[in-house]
Amino acid sequence: MTSNEIREKFLKFFESKGHKRTPSASLVPSDPSILLTIAGMVPFKPIFLGQVKSSLKRAVTSQKCIRTNDIENVGKTARHHTFFEMLGNFSFGDYFKEDAIKWAWEFFTEVIGFPEEKLWVSIFKDDDESYDIWHNLIGLHEERIVRLGEEDNFWKVGPTGPCGPCSEIYIDLGDEKASKGGGGVGVDERYLELWNLVFMQYNREEDGSLTPLPKQNIDTGLGLERIASVLQKADTDFETDLFLPIIKFVAQNAGIKYKEDNKKDLALKVIADHVRALVFMISDGIVPSNEGRGYVLRMLLRRAFRYGKVINYNQPFLYEVAPLVINLMKEVYPEIYKEENRICQVILAEEKRFQETLNIGIQILDNLKKELKQKNKDKLSGRDAFKLYDTYGFPLELTRDILEEDGLGIEEDDFKNKMKIQKERSRKSWVKTKESSEDDNINQKLYQSILKERGETEFTGYDSVEDKSKVIAITKEGKLVDKAAAGDECKIFLEKTPFYDEKGGQIGDKGVITFASKNNLLVEILDTQAPVEGLIAHLAEVSKGEIKVGEEVLARVDLLRRKAIARNHTATHLLHGALRDVLGDHVKQSGSAVNNHHLRFDFNHFAPLIMEELKKIESLVNEKILNELKVETRISTFDKAKEIGAIALFGEKYGEEVRVVKIGEFSLELCGGTHLNSTSNIGLFKILSEEGIGSGIRRIEAVTGERALKYIKEEECIIKEASGKLQTTPSGILPKIDQLIDDANNMKKKIQIIRNKLAHYEVDKLLFKKKEIKGINIISLKVEAEDNNDLRNWGDLIKDKIKSGIVVLGTELDNGKVALLAMVTDDLAEKGYNAGNIIKTIAPIVGGKGGGKKTMAQAGGQKIDKIDEALEKAYELVISE
Repeated sequence: MTSNEIREKFLKFFESKGHKRTPSASLVPSDPSILLTIAGMVPFKPIFLGQVKSSLKRAVTSQKCIRTNDIENVGKTARHHTFFEMLGNFSFGDYFKEDAIKWAWEFFTEVIGFPEEKLWVSIFKDDDESYDIWHNLIGLHEERIVRLGEEDNFWKVGPTGPCGPCSEIYIDLGDEKASKGGGGVGVDERYLELWNLVFMQYNREEDGSLTPLPKQNIDTGLGLERIASVLQKADTDFETDLFLPIIKFVAQNAGIKYKEDNKKDLALKVIADHVRALVFMISDGIVPSNEGRGYVLRMLLRRAFRYGKVINYNQPFLYEVAPLVINLMKEVYPEIYKEENRICQVILAEEKRFQETLNIGIQILDNLKKELKQKNKDKLSGRDAFKLYDTYGFPLELTRDILEEDGLGIEEDDFKNKMKIQKERSRKSWVKTKESSEDDNINQKLYQSILKERGETEFTGYDSVEDKSKVIAITKEGKLVDKAAAGDECKIFLEKTPFYDEKGGQIGDKGVITFASKNNLLVEILDTQAPVEGLIAHLAEVSKGEIKVGEEVLARVDLLRRKAIARNHTATHLLHGALRDVLGDHVKQSGSAVNNHHLRFDFNHFAPLIMEELKKIESLVNEKILNELKVETRISTFDKAKEIGAIALFGEKYGEEVRVVKIGEFSLELCGGTHLNSTSNIGLFKILSEEGIGSGIRRIEAVTGERALKYIKEEECIIKEASGKLQTTPSGILPKIDQLIDDANNMKKKIQIIRNKLAHYEVDKLLFKKKEIKGINIISLKVEAEDNNDLRNWGDLIKDKIKSGIVVLGTELDNGKVALLAMVTDDLAEKGYNAGNIIKTIAPIVGGKGGGKKTMAQAGGQKIDKIDEALEKAYELVISE
């Protein structure tokens, strides 16, 4: 039975039991507390925890997952993987233990055809209910029902919160798979765990006590790779149809055979496993970086690339393996086929980037290993591990792998300290923002109590910018108050409000609160935020009068500012659409900021945008503005919105109901922001800049409307002024600049010719300053040189003249820094004289450092007044040799 057949049988079986087949969610979870999707239940976590309302009662999925907590075991054991598929059936307050157990048994014995006598189960030691179902309903003999403790058979989300017992189904693989010491279910490798049935029935309180949940849920997980290994009679998961074609392809290209060399087999397994992870992570919008998900991706890629060297791959090769993975999985995950070009390009770019530093890093690590062995140490210092990470891009896991091959380790606590220090440095720039956030956390209980006692704030700002409302709460300095008077800064909470709170990249509204009929109150709203979901806070300053809880007021948004924000927000959607049209569907938003001044849009793309691409994108956006496309919004279910092609953003949290923003036939996105009614109201769109802000992440900043027009007028003024100074027309500026550059280059060449002639003359004079020490010619002196290249020319001229000797030169550069050069002729280098050693000794005198080869080395420095001292030191070095 193929893995595709197994997957489909599972999904169809539970569809027949009333479950909704749900497509695999992204590897990028909506839950900000989780880095990657690590289990089948992760996409349903908001439903399990009651954070969203859902009509979904039963679901079945094949969920793609990533785990790296046991990465060092990948390839070394039969079952450890980074990327895997978790088959699962779920119940949200619908069926419970009896049906979950009954259907699991039916699927295994009737659909898959496992012999009943081969199946064993484990249950939580105190779960008599599950025992009764297995024994009395299913008819499983009591000796094949094993009671285990909390560590093995009790699931929990954390120290507190939803939890419950679980029951695991094992298959007996036979005597030949038995562990040496035996041990039975849960211990002996003879018994392979296949399916975990989790019964969420309790809530663990802070005191450790368990209280029954009002709704009991089911969460199950069956590893596709594991069941495939059993049904395909494979020794390990790596011999299944999910891995073996990849392993054989890599082995063939490397000119080796699988199962002939354990070390090479390990490399083949790691590469096959990691490339699967790379393909799915990149297709879900993750790009290599030095933090978060991007770091995991980079670490996996670099680890796989390094294992490639074990099987003689010295050039990028992973990008050639990716299409095979895509071909194997495209039937089930068609999205990866659509993203094939981008996936391969991202992998190749990262391979090339790492290739540049890998050899240097390995050489350094080899030297460090030798030092450890000479000093009888078995652990690399955290400082050295951090240097490899920070300077040469070696993830800690990769350094650990290489060291383990020689039985060495890392002082990981020391490494973590170095990482902490680095993060602390970068943190200082935003510490004030964080402190403000921590203050808000302290007030969370206050906001929750307002929400609970006085209800959610109704937002009316989609239809109007002015509304009558009632004050339901006022806080000042983190405390509830009854009123606020002139001069007070406070937060005001209304029954309903037209003020948009900051979210989804859109800045919060400003405006005023007054009385509807009296003019004795003026409250300026400086910002609008949502401290907790459902509650809108107006950050206010009372300019006149007094505002009290319970009063009827008039809330009025700054209309001109709101329109400017809407122009930029609607333009952001057009920009997103244009980027996908011009660059490809792989482009996904990774961040945005929309305010009344400009818009900023971050997106994933593997290369800087060229001028021609930027022109096309800008022109396309302006074309859609001129086309007067209608901007429509509607409320839909999340599933229906996805079905019609609406773009959902990674990391955003969506409930069952979502707002869809449609712009003609050009753009369809889920968005809660405020927009225009027509694209024509944007007026004009102008890109200001495009830059990289991280590996694989680009950023565009742009302006619209009046600000775009102002920018163009300013540019026109600069062009007119430049054409005046260059004494040409605006259209003649570029040819004129080209002419000036050519003239300047020609002048530089002429000056260099003259300088070379003068240098030959000067060298003859410098030879009179030559000294002979121990029969060796040495010249160590200060010269006038334009740059390092010029200094090398001086050195070459002198070396050619003296035929055999040592040349040490110093110069003061135009930027106020020092340049040093040392040269040793070949005959003296063979005798042990070393230009690199000379430079390493004299460079610190001028406050610098440098290095090079035996015959030539260079250094830079800061201390101009120490040049003569450094050059004099060179003579002393020759004397002391």
